[in-house]
Amino acid sequence: MNFLRRRFSDPNAAANVPNGYLQSIGVDDNRERVLQAAGASPQTIRRDLGFLSSLTGRTEPKGKTKTLLVIDDPHTDWSKYFRGKKVHGEYDIKVEQCEFSELNLASYSEGGTMVDMQLYRQGTKIVRSFKPDFVLIRQHARGMGVQEDWKNLVLGFQYGGIPSVNSWESIYNFMDKPWVFAQLLKLQERHGKDKFPVIDQSYFPNHKEMLMTPKFPCVIKIGHAHAGMGKVRVQNHHDFQDIASVVAITNCYATTEPYIDAKYDIRIQKIGSNYKAFMRTSISGNWKANTGSSVLEQIAVTERFKFWVDECSEIFGGLDVVAVEAIHGKDGKDYIIEVNDCAMTLLGENQEEDRRQIGELVSLKMNHLVKTTPPSMRKTPSGQQLLASSQGSSPTTSAAGTPKNTPGAQSPSPPKGATPSASPQKPSNTSSPASSQRSTPSSSQRSLPNPPPKVTPPEEDDTFKNLKRTFANIFGDIN
Repeated sequence: MNFLRRRFSDPNAAANVPNGYLQSIGVDDNRERVLQAAGASPQTIRRDLGFLSSLTGRTEPKGKTKTLLVIDDPHTDWSKYFRGKKVHGEYDIKVEQCEFSELNLASYSEGGTMVDMQLYRQGTKIVRSFKPDFVLIRQHARGMGVQEDWKNLVLGFQYGGIPSVNSWESIYNFMDKPWVFAQLLKLQERHGKDKFPVIDQSYFPNHKEMLMTPKFPCVIKIGHAHAGMGKVRVQNHHDFQDIASVVAITNCYATTEPYIDAKYDIRIQKIGSNYKAFMRTSISGNWKANTGSSVLEQIAVTERFKFWVDECSEIFGGLDVVAVEAIHGKDGKDYIIEVNDCAMTLLGENQEEDRRQIGELVSLKMNHLVKTTPPSMRKTPSGQQLLASSQGSSPTTSAAGTPKNTPGAQSPSPPKGATPSASPQKPSNTSSPASSQRSTPSSSQRSLPNPPPKVTPPEEDDTFKNLKRTFANIFGDIN
């Protein structure tokens, strides 16, 4: 080992090492046992193993893992929220994080989903391929740009049957705000407007139907937008017609709702079984409290707020992470304006606590939904194992089906009344030693009837003589 350390201390030594030699050193799982057998101390073993690992760039193999794919921007490192967590008590959670724009996939009906990830981190391009066991979505599946529609990736994950938070059904349904708002209208119809107050809204599939003038002032929302984008406050019908012409160019749907002179915004969020409520007041004079400067304050979760978020968490088959946005007007009334899913923005000073709660929720879901051994990964016995098992069941039978001679077994003897067959005629003097050795029966077959001797034909005898003469001329006479 000291020789290897001195030998590889030369920076040019790696160029003289045969291909695959260093890789074989790193893969050898028995090197620690070999060092122990050589009488090395534990300190020397750890030092030498670290030296070999530094040569190959490999580390000691880790335990079994389950892969968690987190779809989010790189500003939040989600791996630290899953350190030390286990799946089924034996699998570590390996976190892979990227955005929708940085991944691609291929899904198979029997092979699952294979994800290809290409991203840049600190100027370094990272390319990896892996099969995720679970997905945490913290990014909108549909952005505001034309090229920011990731429906094809959502379909691929759903096709591969990869569990996620929230579910892929809800992610798909949240790709259009009017579709979600229709669910709120159903809840209002079920519970009444006093108990579940939803703001009045009108939907236009295109600009052609934007002829009826609503009550002014009003707010027009164009297409699927979020974070205060795509919203315009309209004061009169002239501005309304101007916005309708803009909708014609965008080729998007639009919604209109009455403008509420808000005193503050209300946001109620639910992460698993944890509830929080916030009050946000604009101090910049902007009519949209989520843009510009505002004051955020955490408030108590009342039974009314809890009822709202609990009802919204039941839509689309259930939402594990959900937030309800509402407005408290100066008229003293509350108006529910929208619902956000797991891609919601975390607010307040307790964002770290919210992320830890999401990590606990994902860990719980993985223990419940992730399988320990997929059916496609089950090992099947190889041919050699099947052959060994068959030999173990019948030890006196060979693979070809012929009985083997064991040391304690006796060879069959001829019947008493039968006379031994005549000894075979000796070959002529012209036969070669090789042919005579082949004609001699083995000791294990002496008790059996001897097969007829193999007589070397004259042509074969002449061939051996010629070969013997040729080798004698080259190497000398062979006795």
